[in-house]
Amino acid sequence: MSRIGKKPIDIPKGVDIKVDDATVRVKGPKGETASKCPTGIKVSVNEGKILVERSSEEKNVRALHGLTRSLIANMVSGVSTGYQRVLEISGTGYRAQVQGNKLVLALGYSHPVEFELPAGVKAAVDQKQVQITLTGIDKQQIGQISANLKALRPPDAYKGKGVRYAGQRLKLKVGKAGKK
Repeated sequence: MSRIGKKPIDIPKGVDIKVDDATVRVKGPKGETASKCPTGIKVSVNEGKILVERSSEEKNVRALHGLTRSLIANMVSGVSTGYQRVLEISGTGYRAQVQGNKLVLALGYSHPVEFELPAGVKAAVDQKQVQITLTGIDKQQIGQISANLKALRPPDAYKGKGVRYAGQRLKLKVGKAGKK
């Protein structure tokens, strides 16, 4: 039995859950999201808790049991509190600006990089224009967008210049002068 899959999910106040056929719809104060359940997985709502059960002991159904429970728990958490990811930009002249639903980044290239934000994701930039805060209700989407932003200019191994996650520690290499 999946240890994660058998845990019930508590429904916070202000969050509505609807289960239709193979679709779970979650609506809360931050927004609304939906997800399809894989075949062999049954989702039910009882007394303020969501239960995820499987219909058989086949290997692929067992593998999806805990995954489905985690995805539904992430949806509930996303519509109630939301998700946030903070990125830092380090480097001389490197900065970011928000223009509508676009992030305009100066990352040392000959041109500014325009990054289109999808619906449901908001970005905020601090006063110094070196810290980007992404917020939204979909955990996977926030993680993917932050990874895409980081891939525009990954941190340099020698000086540490580039886009990184807040709090990420880099082990910098020594240059030619340090090889004695």
